[in-house]
Amino acid sequence: MQLFTQQPGAAAAYQNFIDGKFVESRGNTIDVSNPATLDVIARVPDSGSEVVDQAVQAAKRAQPAWEKLPAIERARHLKAIAAKVRANAEPLARLITEEQGKVLPLARIEVNFTADYIDYMAEWARRIEGEILTSDRAGESIFLFRKPIGVTAGILPWNFPFFLIARKMAPALVTGNTIVIKSSEETPLNAFAFAGLVAETDLPAGVFNLVSGTGANTGAHLAAHRDVGLISFTGSVETGSKIMQMAATNLTRVNLELGGKAPAIVLADADLDLAAKAIYDSRVINTGQVCNCAERVYVARPVADAFLDRITRLMRETRYGDPLAMPDLNMGPLVNRAGLDKVTGMVDRARAAGAEVVTGGKPADVSRGHHYEPTVIANCRADMEIMQKEVFGPVLPIQIVDDVEEAVALSNASDYGLTSSIFTNDLNTAMRASRDLRFGETYINREHFEAMQGFHAGRRKSGIGGADGKHGLYEFTETQAVYLQHG
Repeated sequence: MQLFTQQPGAAAAYQNFIDGKFVESRGNTIDVSNPATLDVIARVPDSGSEVVDQAVQAAKRAQPAWEKLPAIERARHLKAIAAKVRANAEPLARLITEEQGKVLPLARIEVNFTADYIDYMAEWARRIEGEILTSDRAGESIFLFRKPIGVTAGILPWNFPFFLIARKMAPALVTGNTIVIKSSEETPLNAFAFAGLVAETDLPAGVFNLVSGTGANTGAHLAAHRDVGLISFTGSVETGSKIMQMAATNLTRVNLELGGKAPAIVLADADLDLAAKAIYDSRVINTGQVCNCAERVYVARPVADAFLDRITRLMRETRYGDPLAMPDLNMGPLVNRAGLDKVTGMVDRARAAGAEVVTGGKPADVSRGHHYEPTVIANCRADMEIMQKEVFGPVLPIQIVDDVEEAVALSNASDYGLTSSIFTNDLNTAMRASRDLRFGETYINREHFEAMQGFHAGRRKSGIGGADGKHGLYEFTETQAVYLQHG
């Protein structure tokens, strides 16, 4: 794959992918750094309005012919891309680790899951359904068709940047839309690699386009573009709110997956070893930088000490460092200095408010990189910032509760509503709690990790709409009712 041009003594310079080819980029650039070493590894374009418009217009020109292709033919193109991803899995995984900081085994999972996801969405080609409705009139049939929206836009986050290309592209393309992807300025290189793989297939020009740049520049122009019919964004609540405001000018549809503050409830009858391991896995995955991570724990008073001992031991045993230099790590660095400063400030304020830092509690003593110690915080209260706001780092705050009702009430008293979990061996309790928890997902006696055939959707400030499965596929369609009077 010829994905970039290399100049001696300089970081790699990448080009946008528009209308089926990589195009020369002029103007401002963004440095991309390895968060484990702080080395600058590439420079990418900070694309302005003219470039964004070129990409959108390419997608607009390509869309009518793409829509007219039988869905099974569109699926064939997707499967060809998935095959390319699998054939290049190892270099893709290493690239993701280098620019994002996740451990290499997790990057490999991300790459292979991406290929599986593209294939899964391609399989919906023969399953996209409309409806036939009963008419009040004699001799009339009413048809409800599902049709593509047109040009869609995908604005990516940095935490699972490669998979999120597929989550936005695959359902868009199989339903007959074209797409413009805006990569995260923190982790754009894997998106360019993806575009390089697309260029090796026979996907028609303009169906898939990629532009890089900052959210304030490139993302803003894309969100406000009048020819974009749907904006799918994954990221922070603050940015999602801004995108809604920009989209409102053109009444553009939005699909938003935003922040999370997932509660994990551990009851007195829970298997504590299982609970501790599942919550640990849901906390340190990607260094805690996952919106569906277990972000706060409510543990029943009779087992609080025993659970605290188990989770503290697991966190203390966590191995972290540079994922490309050290084998068998549990986690890598935080993605940037802003993330490290945010986590440090939240832990310091929790300590000042009376919480007890049981282990960790400060930036790690590592010579380079944005590393933070795996941290457990006990004696937390509901009014503390650490129990209310998203940490997005390897920090686990814990609050003691007296019963499941209190735990559910505290869980629901949040601005967020993405994922939740409960650990209990009582089926009735589990089902009652699932009924009462006001979250898009609830996991019972397992870690937080969604399935591609499910529906990943949040409530409250965690987002609008959702992704995955049949319901996520239909987010990329609009309906047309046809009334046929036939005698």
